[in-house]
Amino acid sequence: MSELLETVMLICFGLSWPVNVYRSYTSRTARGMSPLFILLIIIGYTAGIAAKILSGNTGFILAVYLINLTVVLLDLAVYFRNRRLDRRMR
Repeated sequence: MSELLETVMLICFGLSWPVNVYRSYTSRTARGMSPLFILLIIIGYTAGIAAKILSGNTGFILAVYLINLTVVLLDLAVYFRNRRLDRRMR
């Protein structure tokens, strides 16, 4: 039951990240984005992945962690792109 609840939590978080990436990409500005926040989320997902690997529990939930981590890394890439665009506008 705990893995099911963890999966639901990860899916809910995971669904919000693509929306955020899209919003950040289309806004074309880094204003309002926090690279520190994004890095903390990356560290959290990395810790979750490490915990699953160390426990030997590498089932479906590990895939969800990896998908979420990938989207958050994409959000970080969009941040750097937007920061570069902001510098060009000055």
